[in-house]
Amino acid sequence: NLQMVRDSLKTSLVCLSICISQEELRELRDQAIDPQAEQELIDSIEEVYFSSDSFDMVQFELGKLPPDLNLQDLEEYRDKLKRQQAAVSKKVADLILEKQPSYVKELERVTSLQTNLQLAAVICTNARRQLSFAKEGFTEASLGLLANQRRRHLLTGLLKSLRTIKTLQRTDVRLSEMLEEEDYPGAIQLCLECQKAASTFKHYSCISELNSKLQDTLEQIEEQLDVALSKTCKHFDVSHYTKVQLAYTLLGKTQTAMDQLHMHFTQAIHNTVFQVVLGYVELCAGNADTKFQKMQYKDLCTHITPDSYIPCLTDLCKALWEVMLSYYRTMQWHEEHDKEEVVDAGQVVDESTVGRSYVKKKLEHGLSRIWQDVQLKVKAYLLGTDMSNFKYDDFIVVLDVVSRLMQVGEEFCSSKSEVLQESIKRQSVNYFKTYHRTRLEELRMFLENETWELCPVKSNFSITQLHEFGFMGQCRSPSVSPSRHPATSDPVQLSLFEQYLHGGNPFEMQIDNKEEDTEDVLASNGYESDELEKSVYQDYDSDSDVAEELKQDYVDEQTGDAPTKSVSKETLRSRKKSDYNLNKANAPILTNTTLNVIRLVGKYIQMMNILKPIAFDVIHCVSQLFDYYLYAVYTFFGRNDMYESSGLGLISSRLRTTLNRIQESLIDVEAGGENAGSHGPTEERKEKVPSPHLSQLVVLTSGGTLYGLAERVVATESLVFLAEQFELLQPHLDTMMPPAKKPFLQQFYSQTVSTASELRKPTYWIVAAKAIDYEQMLLLMAGVKWDIKEIMSQHNVYVDVLLKEFEQFNKRLGDVSRQVRIPLPVSNVLWEHCIRLANRTLVEGYANVKKCSNEGRALMQLDFQQFLMKLEKLTDLRPIPDKEFVETYIKAYYLTENDMEQFIKNHREYSMKQLANLVNVCLGSHINKKARQKLLAAIDDIDRPKR
Repeated sequence: NLQMVRDSLKTSLVCLSICISQEELRELRDQAIDPQAEQELIDSIEEVYFSSDSFDMVQFELGKLPPDLNLQDLEEYRDKLKRQQAAVSKKVADLILEKQPSYVKELERVTSLQTNLQLAAVICTNARRQLSFAKEGFTEASLGLLANQRRRHLLTGLLKSLRTIKTLQRTDVRLSEMLEEEDYPGAIQLCLECQKAASTFKHYSCISELNSKLQDTLEQIEEQLDVALSKTCKHFDVSHYTKVQLAYTLLGKTQTAMDQLHMHFTQAIHNTVFQVVLGYVELCAGNADTKFQKMQYKDLCTHITPDSYIPCLTDLCKALWEVMLSYYRTMQWHEEHDKEEVVDAGQVVDESTVGRSYVKKKLEHGLSRIWQDVQLKVKAYLLGTDMSNFKYDDFIVVLDVVSRLMQVGEEFCSSKSEVLQESIKRQSVNYFKTYHRTRLEELRMFLENETWELCPVKSNFSITQLHEFGFMGQCRSPSVSPSRHPATSDPVQLSLFEQYLHGGNPFEMQIDNKEEDTEDVLASNGYESDELEKSVYQDYDSDSDVAEELKQDYVDEQTGDAPTKSVSKETLRSRKKSDYNLNKANAPILTNTTLNVIRLVGKYIQMMNILKPIAFDVIHCVSQLFDYYLYAVYTFFGRNDMYESSGLGLISSRLRTTLNRIQESLIDVEAGGENAGSHGPTEERKEKVPSPHLSQLVVLTSGGTLYGLAERVVATESLVFLAEQFELLQPHLDTMMPPAKKPFLQQFYSQTVSTASELRKPTYWIVAAKAIDYEQMLLLMAGVKWDIKEIMSQHNVYVDVLLKEFEQFNKRLGDVSRQVRIPLPVSNVLWEHCIRLANRTLVEGYANVKKCSNEGRALMQLDFQQFLMKLEKLTDLRPIPDKEFVETYIKAYYLTENDMEQFIKNHREYSMKQLANLVNVCLGSHINKKARQKLLAAIDDIDRPKR
């Protein structure tokens, strides 16, 4: 039933909506409604009515009906809907009326447009009519004429194009000619123009093939250009390089060219060194089947033989120099070119500035890179061979070449060449250890075969006359290599690159003029004049009886000037008394071994000049040469246990310390033993040398030669001469020494070199001890009666005997001086020793006296004064040594008991026996027994600490 009611209501609503006539709506619209009320009505309409056109209002309203229908409510609701519809209709009508003027205006425009379109249609119709008339007005002949004219024009253009294409086809021949002529800029210019022309005719099918061909040609030109660029790495040619750079500029590849150039330089260095080394290896290998070509460069270097090492190194450096010189000239070219461009352009373009900046930085960066490559190649070569057994001169040449190469590196890129320095330092240390060890062994052999004869050198001999010390004569900087020529007088010193810019090679001068100056240091026979020598000796022989006229005034021999033929006999006789040098003046006393040591020192310093990093090692080895020479002279001539107990203090504490140090640090004491090498550190013993042994040809036991005095003089004075040369070299060595190691050098000079002259005392003491018969004098003194009662006016015989001994000694010194000059310091030491020993023998003789009176003591004084008076005429030595020693002992006889006790305490230089005898002799005269016991006890107290 409910469904039936709803259907009927739906039907009624439809009918209702149909029944609302237009008139009703008009009435509703015509009714005056308040605009606000009207708006409220419109606003009260539900939103769904404004949603879409497909909205079904009937269905919507029916759906809102309640289940229970009320007619009154329905009518009220219907009236509401009518009012809403009327309000909407009125609103729509108002809006239409409002837009009416705009509608009219738009309608007028549409009408105008329609009129214009109709006019256009008429114009088009007329145009078509005119065209039809024109078509009919022209004939076919006229149109044919125009067509032929147009075809002619096209064919003319085609002919021109074909001729151009034909020219393009033939350009490859011209390009080939240009490449053969190395006209790279012209070839590139032509190729680029052809490419530009070909692009104009690319619509022809034949051009595509030509374009491809031109592109291939351009690539071929670039390849040849790259090859041309690589050629500049070894032999730089300005015109050639200018062409190449211009060509790369045309290609717009200047930066690429610079990158390629550096690659070529690197490759050039590798290829150059490989080919040089390979050439020498194959040459030395002969027909060996070894495939050296396939070896690495480092391995190849190990096959270099010692004989070919230096020539190969020199050629290697020459070749590398050419590469670096080419790089230097390349940089020079770019600098000059950049200046010209800036001047010509006036206002530099930013792009070209960037390009130049890139090239400049690339070249500057390449300097260190190129030099690093050079260093590594030379390092591999240097370390590829063990140079420890090279000859010294050969090794010096190697150092010299490497030193020159390092100088090149410093000028090339301000490099300190650490790689080269490290490698040459390794080789030098290795070489120098072996070399020094061999030289020490040679020095030992020389010393053991040395007969200590005088090596005859000229009186003006100087070490600077030796080749090894040429660097001192040239006054060069220590950093300059030995073979380098001294700088010219020109104040501006040119660099190597400036000197050899247009030719030559700095490594071609290494072995040239190696012996340009001949040494002239040896005298014909050791004397400046044979005739003078004969006349002096004849004169000397005639005075063998020591006449009184020879014993006159004291002559100062400090000048040491060589006598000439006008020198008087008196002068020569006077000179004879103190310095037995005859006419040999101040000619240095040295042996062949001394000369060899000096040469060796020069060689060491040469090596040190070139290689400063091992300067300390070299100086240390130089000091060992001197140490060993000093130790040998001491061992041969100065070591004797006799003088240890003499109390004369012959060896100073400084000399003893030096000798002990040398023995501990340098002398291999175990080498001479039976168990040599069985114990002790091997490495430590490697640094030591066995103690040398004196040659059997040297006889030191013959009294006829004064117990080898000539040999002793040559030995000690050659050592002193060697020390003097070391003193000369000290400033040079000091400049080479690292600051931290300078105390070593100062200590070496103060404690070792300066002790050379101190070796004279122990060396000549044995001569003095044996040359005079002191025992005979003691026997003669024992036979003298000293307890006399009256004062004597005549001295005893033993004094004359002793003086005769001294005169004989003086004559024998003259005999020895025929073989070798005896310098004043040597004669002074000999006389000092003899006189001191004589004086001590006198004291010993006086101490043997059992009884002595005051008159006997006076006789002792008379004897001693007679001895002194005669002795002073024999020698120029002043004061007489140990004069007070004798006088004090003689005068002590007169001392009282208290003074005697004080005398005993103060005079420790006398032996216990001498002091005791002094007390015993005085007993009874002025000392009683009680005092005697007291004094003897005091003597015993002095002797007890010694025991």
